Amino acid sequence: MHIAMIGTGYVGLVSGACFADFGHQVTCVDKDESKIAALLRGEIPIFEPGLDVLVATNTKAGRLKFTTDLTGPVAEADAVFIAVGTPSRRGDGHADLSYVYAASREIAAAVKGFTVVITKSTVPVGTGDEVERIIRETNPAADVAVASNPEFLREGAAIRDFKFPDRIVIGTSDERARKVLADIYRPLSLNQGPLMFTGRRTAEMIKYAANAFLATKITFINEMADLSEKVGANVQEVARGIGLDNRIGTKFLHAGPGFGGSCFPKDTKALVKIALDHDVHLRIVEAVLAVNDNRKRAMARKVSSAYGGNLRGKTVAVLGLTFKPDTDDMRDAPSIPLVTGLLDMGAKVRAHDPVGMEMARRELPDIEYCDDPYLCARGADALVVVTEWAQYRGLDLERLKRELAHPVVVDLRNVYRPEDMAAHGFIYDSIGRPPEAQG
Repeated sequence: MHIAMIGTGYVGLVSGACFADFGHQVTCVDKDESKIAALLRGEIPIFEPGLDVLVATNTKAGRLKFTTDLTGPVAEADAVFIAVGTPSRRGDGHADLSYVYAASREIAAAVKGFTVVITKSTVPVGTGDEVERIIRETNPAADVAVASNPEFLREGAAIRDFKFPDRIVIGTSDERARKVLADIYRPLSLNQGPLMFTGRRTAEMIKYAANAFLATKITFINEMADLSEKVGANVQEVARGIGLDNRIGTKFLHAGPGFGGSCFPKDTKALVKIALDHDVHLRIVEAVLAVNDNRKRAMARKVSSAYGGNLRGKTVAVLGLTFKPDTDDMRDAPSIPLVTGLLDMGAKVRAHDPVGMEMARRELPDIEYCDDPYLCARGADALVVVTEWAQYRGLDLERLKRELAHPVVVDLRNVYRPEDMAAHGFIYDSIGRPPEAQG
């Protein structure tokens, strides 16, 4: 199969590299000349474990190419994937579809022969209909079928998720498109990759519903954590106790500072707006958004309370800035409102992150960045763990205490055991564990 992937952001680059690894001929297209030039030099613009090797291997084999010119790759393609950004539109929270529609017009002008055009970007229900209308209006002679194929990749585990998926959702009623997409994903048949064919609008809805449900699970356990702290329960044991019920499941039941990233905040907002446009009120999803926003702002107050209520002139060390480990993604990261809140309280903030500091500087320019977690902690009055990077789990606690001016640790990811922190003499606070368990 010849595949054109429009967009070399997170979804486009990972999907394109994985399709090439399946043996398909893939050309990734992007208007950003500097990004394409970097990819041609072998430089990967995002951090994703294993992606650099996958891109290098398939580029060397001639199966993966990069260009700024859309016309040639689309003309040769059996399938064209639209994987451009759909950020929240400023002012109303709707998904901004301008990039999707612009790509659709360019694709329409370049297609030759039967071509399947697939939206892989996360788009509101009905977007596929508009993409098809644009293509037919731009080029009435185009022989195309428009399908939806939403992605369900987790940052930090995207390559494995692509090659060993829970499901592959394909929305189309066109038999020719079904065959093309089945052939594209055929290499997964040995891994028993479950293809789910459905209507195009249903496929678009599945993506939003999935992310809203996962965001709800996170918010639910965060609220249980708050209650656990008040009544003397341990939220980690609560999560395990309910998660072992296979109707609930253990995933996304880890209490913390609130969800962030490129998907959950944006997609839950967009889903609420879609519903309002159709006179439906998604009360649960609306509450999830409100609770999550309030929670992220409340984390700075939690740090202040652990220190004694006054951080003015004090130095706070922050470990972890990205919204989750194994990514450099700072989009809607809980660290942003936390750090902003600490600065508003008059604190000085210094921070460390294994890979995210370059991205973080764009969002948080007014703090000090350290290349080492111990250097970050040196002389600080309090330390906050915000992102649960593996290297923070193995820190030398004795050395950490020596580096800190005051042994105050606020663990927003429950990385450490309270009994260990107590044994080392820390003043320790975490999420959803009773005060007597905090040391």
